[in-house]
Amino acid sequence: MAFVKQRTLLNVWTDVIFAIFLREIKSKFSDKLGVSWAVAQPVSFIFVLSYIRGSIDGGDTHTLPTFVFMLYGMICIQLFLTTLTSTSGSIKKNKQLFTFRQVQPIASVIAVALFELINKVAVIGVLAIIMYLFKIEILIYDPLRILAYLICIWLLATSIGMLFALVRAFIPETDKIRTLLQRPLFFISGVFFSLQDLPEKIWIFFQWNPILHAIELSRFAAYPGYNALGVSELYLFLVTITLTFFSLCCYTLSWKQAISR
Repeated sequence: MAFVKQRTLLNVWTDVIFAIFLREIKSKFSDKLGVSWAVAQPVSFIFVLSYIRGSIDGGDTHTLPTFVFMLYGMICIQLFLTTLTSTSGSIKKNKQLFTFRQVQPIASVIAVALFELINKVAVIGVLAIIMYLFKIEILIYDPLRILAYLICIWLLATSIGMLFALVRAFIPETDKIRTLLQRPLFFISGVFFSLQDLPEKIWIFFQWNPILHAIELSRFAAYPGYNALGVSELYLFLVTITLTFFSLCCYTLSWKQAISR
């Protein structure tokens, strides 16, 4: 006599997210250079920018080795931008899967966002090996805080990306607006500079940006001698929680209409 195995809702969700995750890997790494290029591109970019900044500062930037200074900035901004870009297109990309009752749009968003997070973890691992081989000092004073700031950036990108994905289902042109808004983030998020490099009277034009707070705070968490001036951990956490809650509310209200269009 055959028995039907009953699966819990959590088991179904786990299987769905894992299946979409594998699908994402296959689509991103379909060519021979896919896996290596996903790691080599950000690593090479960090080296180039570190060399440019190092030629200005002479190797140290506000008590941090210039390479480390740039590393935290580049890892944080790339995690945000890649996660935002991928999640904003996740609903449209996997729309054909939503004909199955078990598959919901948020599963696609989570799977794509997890893929980008794991990809950046691999990049961090490669960078740690490079720093060890080149005898660059590896100092992480408060690793838990650094992890918390990275999770905040990831949640911010996922939440904003899901909002854009929902709006895009109704207004396809929204994707062009997102691309336009993303471009200045690299220059206003403290990747190549610190607030200490700027006159205090213009800090207010940058302090609204939670990514800047996360980058500066992560540098301070690694090197306590680094002065994280003009940034607030409370502000970063409040913005992250607010945007995450708001995006989940918007998703709950509109996901059925979004996939029916």
